[in-house]
Amino acid sequence: MSQQHSAAPAPTSAVATVAGRPDWWRDAVIYQVYPRSFADSNGDGMGDLEGVRTRLPYLRDLGVDAVWLSPFYASPQADAGYDVADYRAVDPMFGTLLDADALIRDAHALGLRIIVDLVPNHSSDQYDWFKRALAEGPGSPLRDRYHFRPGKGKNGELPPNDWESIFGGPAWTRVTEPDGTPGEWYLHLFAPEQPDFNWEHPAVGDEFRSILRFWLDMGVDGFRIDVAHGMVKAEGLPDLGSHEQLKLLGNDVMPFFDQDGVHEIYRQWRRILDEYSDAMGPEGPSAEGRGRVTGGRIFVAEAWTPTVERTANYVRPDELHQAFNFQYLGTHWDAEELRTVIDRTLDAMRPVGAPATWVLSNHDVTRHATRFANPAGLGTQIRLAGDRALGLRRARAATLLMLALPGSAYVYQGEELGLPDVVDLPDEVRQDPAYFRGAGQDGFRDGCRVPIPWTREGSSYGFGDGGSWLPQPAGWGELSVEAQTGTPGSTLELYRAALAVRRSTADLGAGDAVEWLRAPEGVVAFRRGDFVCVANTTGESVATPAYGRVLLASGEITEAAGEAKVPADTTVWWTRA
Repeated sequence: MSQQHSAAPAPTSAVATVAGRPDWWRDAVIYQVYPRSFADSNGDGMGDLEGVRTRLPYLRDLGVDAVWLSPFYASPQADAGYDVADYRAVDPMFGTLLDADALIRDAHALGLRIIVDLVPNHSSDQYDWFKRALAEGPGSPLRDRYHFRPGKGKNGELPPNDWESIFGGPAWTRVTEPDGTPGEWYLHLFAPEQPDFNWEHPAVGDEFRSILRFWLDMGVDGFRIDVAHGMVKAEGLPDLGSHEQLKLLGNDVMPFFDQDGVHEIYRQWRRILDEYSDAMGPEGPSAEGRGRVTGGRIFVAEAWTPTVERTANYVRPDELHQAFNFQYLGTHWDAEELRTVIDRTLDAMRPVGAPATWVLSNHDVTRHATRFANPAGLGTQIRLAGDRALGLRRARAATLLMLALPGSAYVYQGEELGLPDVVDLPDEVRQDPAYFRGAGQDGFRDGCRVPIPWTREGSSYGFGDGGSWLPQPAGWGELSVEAQTGTPGSTLELYRAALAVRRSTADLGAGDAVEWLRAPEGVVAFRRGDFVCVANTTGESVATPAYGRVLLASGEITEAAGEAKVPADTTVWWTRA
């Protein structure tokens, strides 16, 4: 007699339970909130901190351990808040410092931790230092806090070197001096509105150590460091000697990225964080009796490096705690490739004693439900919808595989709803700065930033009462939280079930190794204690041993006579316990 298995509903009591552990981050599931697209509390079409605060119970019940907030600082919004004008203020579009305080306190009361974005590579051109540097002219001491240089050529009309902006075009902009004449150039690896700090100047380090303490005193539990591989530039700012430099990123150590000098900065920062981690942090009683949030503050690096081995340098014992695993994010839905990157990641992290991290989507790349809907080899920014059913099936399977691996996992808002990228946004609504600059990034990041749907109906499907800053597709309501809650087999219920099982299964979560099992071609299979994960990455059903009791599956499987039939693009969790 055969039996069929699919996703089981999550026990309502199976929520995050690591709030009191100082090493909570080793196996944490961290949920990224893009504030402008999560929930709008005042009907202006833009998400805000109060909106996030009202939705915290949803995140608690989803089963995550921490919430990472993309920037909400005072900013002209030239790059969606990654151009910071005041690191100690909340932009009015998101609320106030009191709103931030209330959010942190409510999160702690629910047993959730709060991680905030920190942007140390560059500021906004509206940052006080930069505005004064321009106003004071050549020779201003404040210009030394950035990279101001005279131009090349007879009249200084050429950039100081050949570096190119990640967003396209030269990485230098020439200023008009106070007397109206063309003057010096300043470095910006991203948009011209984002001048790079000069981290050789002691005032820059002093400022950011103060900023760290400001937010730690507010009660945050950690920082995600934007462009953590930047900050330090090679001495003399040497020419790179090639064009189309964007194609080299992730393949070579660049004179402006992944320089060894960044590590001393992080050693200084780690000493500050450890001061706070040794003391009890802000806490609140849990309505479910889940205990308190204490200690254990962390740093997470956004470090695009040529190899996972170089990424490991950022998480040595006296530096940062975690680093995003971009090599894994960029891996195709292919068993051999997946095994290779998993092994390399675990092998690289083990010597430094850091947990591996696993991530499939974020605010800068095409959602994985759309990436996997398209042929391999198109990169991480894709403008094609692809095969929607195929993409969702693979995305669900990839999620179970990711959550079965040892270490910490990141979930990007809306992926638990199976949201695809919105690939057909009209040109006139796009806001990604790279879209308006040729020869840089693809400039289509807006597609993964469309506000998420909460309800079946409404002007913005429950996002807010006043529409949404990016248009949501027709039919978005059928992917909403309301539509999927309690619906057997929905992607939301799969995530809830997976996070509940992960939290209640001793062999899941922290660790540094997997035991690979023999499996048919195109199948990933490994054991962790009594737990077994099998992921079929092929387009056909495969037969595997039935490794015990089925905990969860991303699709329907059939078992008979000790054998399991695993459908195409499906992952299964078993236990022998």
